This record gives sequence, structure tokens and C-alpha cells, in this order.
Amino acid sequence: MMILAVPGFPGNQTSLNPVGPGASHIEFEFSLIFWITCAVYCIVLLGLVIAVARRRHSLETIPEPLATNEPTERLTRRSVTAAVAVTVVLLFIMLIGSFQTGRALGDMNQEDALPIEIYGHQWWWEVRYPNNEAYKIVETANEIHVPVGVPIRFSGTSRDVIHSFWAPNVSGKRDLLPGYKAEFVWQVDQPGRWRGQCAEYCGLQHAHMSFEIVAETKEQFAEWLSNQAKSSVQPSTPQATRGQQVFMTHACVLCHSIRGTSAGSRNGPDLTHLASRATIAAGTLPNTVGNLGGWILNAQSIKPGCRMPPNQLSGSELQDLLAYLETLK
Repeated sequence: MMILAVPGFPGNQTSLNPVGPGASHIEFEFSLIFWITCAVYCIVLLGLVIAVARRRHSLETIPEPLATNEPTERLTRRSVTAAVAVTVVLLFIMLIGSFQTGRALGDMNQEDALPIEIYGHQWWWEVRYPNNEAYKIVETANEIHVPVGVPIRFSGTSRDVIHSFWAPNVSGKRDLLPGYKAEFVWQVDQPGRWRGQCAEYCGLQHAHMSFEIVAETKEQFAEWLSNQAKSSVQPSTPQATRGQQVFMTHACVLCHSIRGTSAGSRNGPDLTHLASRATIAAGTLPNTVGNLGGWILNAQSIKPGCRMPPNQLSGSELQDLLAYLETLK
């Protein structure tokens, strides 16, 4: 998989590098529990070392039973009581922290937010930007563009089995169950590309079901959304024209849609702006001409079990088709 590096914590799929309020709340709770349990562990280990050092005996010597000592027993009872009391206090601190984290995440759901719909498939993500005007609806796959600093209301479900939508830099995971609609609010406060992953085992290619959240300025997002709402342009070269004919007369048209053409199937990702995406096959490969050609000819050799069948194309047909797909930007 292609993972893009970002400044700060190495890697962009970690809750230790939060870029939004949701992940920040979760990271704070994690740090609270980690440092409390780490301190308790160190204190217990230190007490054990001191006890062993003070009561050490050779293996050949059997220590004499300790005489009953009232002051010592009283001190022991007080020590145990104090330890239990401290334990209870620490547990309550972690409980309160967990409650506050859950409440903060819940409060985000009450905000007015930009709606985005997501649907999990084996093994890719369908992304839809709804609009009251049908011609402005945007559909894409595996790449979710969002404006920085704006609450995003995600809603969606699974089209087949249970999936889990998880981008740890942004927020915690949310399960998508078939037949049930999930709804939650996220927000990204830093520009960049933040990798997400299906976090619920969903079959053979579960590990190759990733997505990217692309956070950009409001102006950049508005420009991207406007461009994505446009239909595909008609090919302007003879090779691309032949490539469009290949697409429309082969199995491609049975699964994919391209706005501005008669291809309207929804079994696979919408390809209207395929060339503008950074990856193909849900983050499995960078979106290059070579990778796209290999994927078209025999996707099963790259991602066994996926729904993309092999395509029997001649060399010239494949080159024409790739030339056409490269115009879909």
C-alpha cells in the first residue's frame, strides 16, 4: 500500500498524531490511561524489588517465621487500605476521563455540518456528496476531499458485509452494518492526506480496503467539488475516441458509470474523474498508466477475490482504452 508521510509523528495512520478534535479527545484519554497505568506498574515493580532485596535469603537457608508484631500489622493494614483507596481514585479518574471523551465526541454530532455519504463494498469505498440539484451530485471512490476546519457529517451503510470506517488521525472507528444507517461528525483541522482503513475483517482483501481523507482549504475544496460535478469531456484525439469505443463495447460498461456517456452501471466505482485520483483499487496501487493497465487486464493477480474480472483486450485496444481513461480528470 502507498502511505504518504506527513510532518510530526512518522506515518499518517496513527491516533498519536491527531489532526481533528475527535482524535484529540481520544488521544488525551489514551495518554491519561497510559501514564496512570505506567506509574502504577513502576510503583508496584519498585515495591517488589525492595521487598526482595530486604528479605533475600540463600537457597539453603529456611527463614525463621516472623514474630507477631501489632505495630507492624497495623502498618500493613493501613498500607493495604491506602493502596485500595488510591486504586479506586485512579479508576474513577480514568472513568471520568472516558465519560468526558465520550460526551465530547457526542457533542460533535449536534453541529451543523457538510454532509458526505459513504458506503462500504467488498473491497472499496463509495463516496457521495449529496446536493438538492441532481446535476451537482458528486460520486467518487476511496478518496474523500474535505475542507479544513469544517465539521463533516458522514452518513452511510454497508452494501454487503460489516465494514468499519476508521481514520485514526481524524477520529475513532465507526461500524457500517448492512441495513442500518450510521451517522457521525468528524472534523479535520490540518491540511494533508490522512489514510483510513476498514477496521472490521470483511473478507479476503480486507487489508486492501483503504481510503484517503484529503483535507484542503475551503477554496481548494470548492474548486475540487465544482470540477467533480462536471460530466466527462468528449475525447479530443483519435486514440482516445477509439478508447471510448473500447470502453462502451466491452465488459467495462457493465459495471462502471461515466457521466456524459451512456455508461451508467453502479456495480463498480464511478470513473467520471478517475484520472484525478491518487490511487486505484482502494489504495492498493498508485494511479499510474502501467498500474491501471495491469489492473484492467488481470485485477485478480493484484487483488485476488475482488469483483473486477479479467479483460481480454489486444495490445492496441488496451493502449486506446488507457488513453481514454487518462482524459477523465
